[in-house]
Amino acid sequence: MPQSLKVSIVGASGYSGAELLKILLRHTHARVEKLFANSSAGKRVADVYPAFAQRVDASYEPYTLDAACTSDAVFIALPSGEAMNIVPELLSRGKRIIDFGGDFRLRDATVYQQFYKHEHKAASLLSQAVYGLPELNREQITSAKLVANPGCYPTGAILPLIPILKEGLIEPKGIAVNSLSGVSGAGRSASTDLSFTEINESVKAYKVGVHQHIPEINQTLSDATEQSVSVTFVPHLLPITRGIYTSIYATLKRTVNEQDVLAAYNTYYAKEPFVRFSSTAIPEIKNVNHTNYIDIGFRVYAENNQLIVLSALDNLVKGAAGQAVQNMNLMFGFDETEGLL
Repeated sequence: MPQSLKVSIVGASGYSGAELLKILLRHTHARVEKLFANSSAGKRVADVYPAFAQRVDASYEPYTLDAACTSDAVFIALPSGEAMNIVPELLSRGKRIIDFGGDFRLRDATVYQQFYKHEHKAASLLSQAVYGLPELNREQITSAKLVANPGCYPTGAILPLIPILKEGLIEPKGIAVNSLSGVSGAGRSASTDLSFTEINESVKAYKVGVHQHIPEINQTLSDATEQSVSVTFVPHLLPITRGIYTSIYATLKRTVNEQDVLAAYNTYYAKEPFVRFSSTAIPEIKNVNHTNYIDIGFRVYAENNQLIVLSALDNLVKGAAGQAVQNMNLMFGFDETEGLL
């Protein structure tokens, strides 16, 4: 375990990249070597994000392979479709990589092209990537060279569903997932449609039935539970900056009470440092924002043969940068909570 881990961030000027930098500044063992951001190259970090004044005396640089390879670990916080262009060379130079985007989350390049609308240029690496959900793949992450950080929406759906699916409490088909997200999830260079003026005092669904996170959710749940799982996923935009709130509706497979559901969560998450669950409390975004926690609550509606599960997380932390640091800690032998509490 290196006492001082040298890291680089590619895409450091975006919201997730900035959140990652904030976390790494309080990490005992990590030292940020390079901050790459082609669109902000030459600008001082503190000028783009004044919150870093007197904390970060550095400027963003254009990305180069040689400069990135001075680091032990490389975080890639770029939009999907970008990481595949640089990951093969980084791997060939022995770097360990955590990718925030969707390029390496799916095993099937054909499915990737269908949902992401472009060809995968590094399809041969899909089988090597480890899906970076620590609560599910902790052992594999420890030895991984390439970690695909989960999407923020999938994290909010997958973690609540795994225990109740594995314990046979709900049917694996016909699961409905409604998620509401703050607009920071669209990134710093989002379109006018995602500006505060357009989003404020409104709520709208988008990418209904075609969102790129649908196959990610189905693939991960099916692998984890060793059965075919399918969800109907509908994302919505909320007029808030950060946070994701997810409501899940599932059909009960057998007679279930609240203690059965609570027991399932206890079995899988009692020792998880960042999963909080309750049979009484209803999750709220305000309680998880700026943290790496996911909060889970539920209600059993026996008369309708339904289970309703609710979750809340911060899309920039547990849904992105915090989960990435959790993965880094596992990869390099640090305490899993380092920098995150």
